[in-house]
Amino acid sequence: MSSTTLGMILFLAFVAATLAITFWASRQTKTAADYYAGGRSFSGVQNGLAIGGDYMSAASFLGIAGIIALSGYDGFLYSIGFLVAWLVALLLVAELMRNSGKFTMADVLAFRMSPRPVRTAAGVSTIVVSIFYLLAQMVGAGALVGLLLGITSDAGKAWTIVGVGALMIIYVVFGGMKGTTWVQIVKAVLLMSGAALVTVLVLAKFGFNLSSLLGQAAVKSGPPANPESFLSPGLKYGTEAQGLAGKIDLISLGLALVLGTAGLPHILIRFYTVPTAKDARKSVLWGIGIIGAFYLLTLVLGFGAAALVGKTAIVAGDKAGNTAAPLLAQQIGADIFGPVGGTILLALIGAVAFATILAVVAGLTLASSSSFSHDLYAHVFKRGQASERQEVVVARISALVIGAVAIGLGILAQGQNVAFLVALAFAVAASGNLPAILYSLFWKRFNTTGAVAAIYGGLVSALVLVVFSPVVSGGETALFKTADFVLFPLSNPGIVSIPIGFLCGWLGTILSKEYNAGKWAEMEVRSLTGVGAEKASEH
Repeated sequence: MSSTTLGMILFLAFVAATLAITFWASRQTKTAADYYAGGRSFSGVQNGLAIGGDYMSAASFLGIAGIIALSGYDGFLYSIGFLVAWLVALLLVAELMRNSGKFTMADVLAFRMSPRPVRTAAGVSTIVVSIFYLLAQMVGAGALVGLLLGITSDAGKAWTIVGVGALMIIYVVFGGMKGTTWVQIVKAVLLMSGAALVTVLVLAKFGFNLSSLLGQAAVKSGPPANPESFLSPGLKYGTEAQGLAGKIDLISLGLALVLGTAGLPHILIRFYTVPTAKDARKSVLWGIGIIGAFYLLTLVLGFGAAALVGKTAIVAGDKAGNTAAPLLAQQIGADIFGPVGGTILLALIGAVAFATILAVVAGLTLASSSSFSHDLYAHVFKRGQASERQEVVVARISALVIGAVAIGLGILAQGQNVAFLVALAFAVAASGNLPAILYSLFWKRFNTTGAVAAIYGGLVSALVLVVFSPVVSGGETALFKTADFVLFPLSNPGIVSIPIGFLCGWLGTILSKEYNAGKWAEMEVRSLTGVGAEKASEH
């Protein structure tokens, strides 16, 4: 049996199982709380697994392994950034968000401010960030299925992206948060098991000697003139050609990764699925444990691919390196168990990676469709007069639309590294959402004008800088390869757009005289104790 056939059998088995979960969840989803927050019925451990499942996306598994395999030391900085970011989420927002909100990020922001402008801004920001993140998952899906099915044409990969998008829409429209969470839990267990298996086999190949693995990676994938540079900073960022801009770009990347998680809408809504603040803390601790272990595994996966597959073969499979982990699975399986072993391991890892993509896109689509229906439709368009049933119907319709947009952009962005695309989503989240969230939770003077200015200021500045950066035009890896309208030299906008977001929030606040001391006092008590959190979004 070929790896293509076996991979499809395993993948279809996962799809069948998750569709069964989705069907079961659809029978349990009767209220808005069920659809948006899974009825707040998940334990801290279950939600921790789901958070891990949400966070360990195609960027983590395919993108980071690929970027390490191609860029060595500089690629591993993505793993470090993604992991450290969880400390910010744990210490600053997890418990306070759970206590202050109800269904979406905007519930927290709108509590002590004028709800319509704040919910409009938060809804727009949530949808933009989610679409950026969805973009990465779609690109990963195209690259992965291209490898498994031997599809090399852009048209074939485009149809793959359409298929993934259709499945994602089914999960969200019918399963809601309950179905999506159980899909995340199943996927987290599968991904950790698959990554751990390949890691152990790679380490066994090198006698569990990490130095031997790194040395071989440098020899096989490092620059021929100076292989050792593969294990040192500067291969991707800070090269002589880039000069100072490359070093600043690296700092900008780090800022976006570390601060972005606490502003990601699909992560923030996870804190509402647990019954108590204690469970919110526990779920983040479990999430950190699972995610931390996984990112240590990516070190072995990335350098293992560099050592055993080699840069030339990885680039031949996908020029952005997104197929490094599946190619490593095939190579190590063949080395240890023979050709059949390689076929089976490639099929297994390919199916797990595909499951990863499907689960994450479902979570992202749920976050953005929930924000549209709960924030924009119910509270802005209908001024709080929409029924729960109307909200859920609109959420399902918006999931269809957002899914279609993600499919279209995913087809356009083929050829980009998915970890890099996710870093852009982190930059946008850190620039627009995080300043508003932190000011709202910790600054009593903060008001409506400040919140709207922070969100739009950070969001627009990040988007404008990305449009005029080397990501969009001016190079072989840009979205528009033949055009050149680069005005901003950095690929990562965070170092400029994040301070702009905080500055706009501060400036908007001090220029407005609005201040509600009573609401601030009530929110402070609620965020610290959880008293009255169920009614947070009704004010």
